[in-house]
Amino acid sequence: MRPDSNPAAAPRHSWNRGAVLAVVAATAAVAARADVKLPAMFSDNMVLQQGVPVTVWGLADEGEQVTVEFAGQKVTATAFRKLPNPLGRWSLKLAPLKASATPGSFVVQGRNRIERKNVLVGEVWLCSGQSNMEFGLRGAHEAQADIDAATNSLIRLLTVQRVKAATPADDAKTSGWQACSPSAASGFSAVAYYFGRDLQKALGVPVGLIHSAWGGTPAEAWTSAAALSGHPVLKLDFVDRISTLRGAHAAALNHFNKETEELKKQGKKQSAPAPKAPALPAWLGAELYNGMIAPIIPYGIKGAIWYQGESNVGRDRQYRTLFAEMIKGWRADWDLGDFPFLAVQLAPFDKGRKRTLDEITASPDDSDWARLREAQVQAVQSLPKAGLAVITDAGDKDDIHPSKKKPAGERLALAARSIAYGEKLVASGPTMQSSAVQGGKIVVTFDHAGAGLDARGGKLTGFAVCGEDKKFVWADAEITAPNTIAVSAAAVPKPVAVRFGWADFPVVNLFNKEGLPAVPFRSDTFSVATPAAPTAKKK
Repeated sequence: MRPDSNPAAAPRHSWNRGAVLAVVAATAAVAARADVKLPAMFSDNMVLQQGVPVTVWGLADEGEQVTVEFAGQKVTATAFRKLPNPLGRWSLKLAPLKASATPGSFVVQGRNRIERKNVLVGEVWLCSGQSNMEFGLRGAHEAQADIDAATNSLIRLLTVQRVKAATPADDAKTSGWQACSPSAASGFSAVAYYFGRDLQKALGVPVGLIHSAWGGTPAEAWTSAAALSGHPVLKLDFVDRISTLRGAHAAALNHFNKETEELKKQGKKQSAPAPKAPALPAWLGAELYNGMIAPIIPYGIKGAIWYQGESNVGRDRQYRTLFAEMIKGWRADWDLGDFPFLAVQLAPFDKGRKRTLDEITASPDDSDWARLREAQVQAVQSLPKAGLAVITDAGDKDDIHPSKKKPAGERLALAARSIAYGEKLVASGPTMQSSAVQGGKIVVTFDHAGAGLDARGGKLTGFAVCGEDKKFVWADAEITAPNTIAVSAAAVPKPVAVRFGWADFPVVNLFNKEGLPAVPFRSDTFSVATPAAPTAKKK
């Protein structure tokens, strides 16, 4: 026992030292208290979603009272502990707000005071996907005039920085919201900008665009772990397979380490190399959802636009399920119901083969890009409040990143006005409704024909038919009614199936009179089609 551990031996001033220590400890505890914090996306210039309860959240000391004031409302919440974070988490809801172009002050009060200025209320859209969503406005076709005219205080832009994460991140990595200006717009997503510009003009209310995209990424990386695990096929493909690879490596490494230790005991050296880590996919399931989507939730949004699919080409059967489950997972996690989800169909691209148009159109062929486009259609059609923007007229045969981004953004805005806001307008190109063999022809009936079908530039192109041999040949096509086309080929007197725009780089000219291109389609379900030998050039 130390001498001063005996109370009888302690000096008379020991109670003074104890009091001092208590005061120091109390002072340190107060100093260690954390400031109230907001997520990074709650910044100056933000747009809050109108018409729904507005969730606000952040961090504070456990038990601290946090009050949020905005637009005449004042709501208080108590921070609660959420392990493993040593701080408390607080969350509250403001009552639904009306759209307002008048800048407001958003105040959070706890131990400290936070004020966010120039805050608007309107429509907030998430803009996600891979490189064609990431593609900046400054690189878009004939965009300089649009950049010069981009000043609009009612459009606000936020970019989420690239982050991979093994588990859902607490906060998004972002520099915050910016009011739209030429400098802000030039580096922002071109597709998202054109979408937001048209939407703001049509609605007349503030629009906030959250850009969260990463080039070269597959859909599974943007899908939550819960969504992947909740579907048996996706669980097998993206969860169990990775766990098996990692488990096998861990077992092999454990065996290697034990063997090495045993050899050391025997005075010997390990001569074998350590087992290599498994060759995992470049992108793991959920890692971009965790890093770039989860930390945005539950910030209020109206809907999402999406441009992705190139990295899933060749896996179309899987994609139709994966894409749909990704959408359903996002909707479930946001808890805003079936919010509108609008996608851009893959652009035409000849996969870098540097072929001429004559070579591309020499004969019909099967196409993995066409199959992925079909999977996009199937996923979208399987869900409520989902839409697709077709851009068969805006591709580049030699570049996977076509510079014509305005059509994609404008058509997404049309889809939003129809699906999200209920406007009565033609928002889609012609879509095959049905097909029927009539004599030596196949008659195709279309939905979304608008004021009528239109063959731009002359005779219809891009149609092919086959007989029982499944060998497709180019066909003649004729508009026979405002929503009907008859397709035939002299070489196929008894056609059984018809295709339109079924190619990596489809060369097509079917539109409706409103100027929207037809959705590529096929009437068959052949697993792998047999191409005909090159014959006549497509008509």
